[in-house]
Amino acid sequence: MTTAFAAWRAGLLGGLGPQAPAMMATFLAFGAACREADMPLSWMMAACMLVYGMPGQMILLGVPGMPGVLGATVANARFLPMAIALSPYLGPRGWLVAPFIAVTPWAVAIRTVPGLHPGLGLPWFLGCGGLSWVLGSSTALVGFWAAADLPTAARPALLFANTIYFALLIGADLLRPVARPAVLGGIIAAPFAILLPPAVGLLVAGLVGGTAAWLWQRRT
Repeated sequence: MTTAFAAWRAGLLGGLGPQAPAMMATFLAFGAACREADMPLSWMMAACMLVYGMPGQMILLGVPGMPGVLGATVANARFLPMAIALSPYLGPRGWLVAPFIAVTPWAVAIRTVPGLHPGLGLPWFLGCGGLSWVLGSSTALVGFWAAADLPTAARPALLFANTIYFALLIGADLLRPVARPAVLGGIIAAPFAILLPPAVGLLVAGLVGGTAAWLWQRRT
């Protein structure tokens, strides 16, 4: 893989990996939930394409007005360190992929782009992240129109499909020494996300778990 086009095409293939069905299931349920809540189609598509993060999208759906916007902004704050971690491999035009930064393409990219030739990380992520963005929004559209045919009891399971996939993926990272401190730090800090108010729980858990992992790696 030596050209930008080849890297972009490889990114498309990466975007069609096993994470894609899990993400699409989640967006399918989100589309149905929006239809059930009588939200306009334009609102749903804007939430998918501009927020592009299921926790933030669900906050917007469940909390009306400015509190929902603020809550979604806080929920999506986790994308900042993810973008920073990728930025050395994307080059000076890395800002082009900002709309596509989300957990699904990021988890694939962080395992792939460090091994690419310099200059190919950006087209690779444009392929992978762009395809994930399109797949998510398109599947939400299907869920919106097929809401009546989607059993209500199945929607929570579909919403958590992506979460379960990434939980298994993170569990597999326990076998990788370089990732083990981060995984264990997150497990140790998880009670903060559960016990503290939703507005700050996730941020505090991330800060505590990330700091613990960093200190652990410094000592090893």
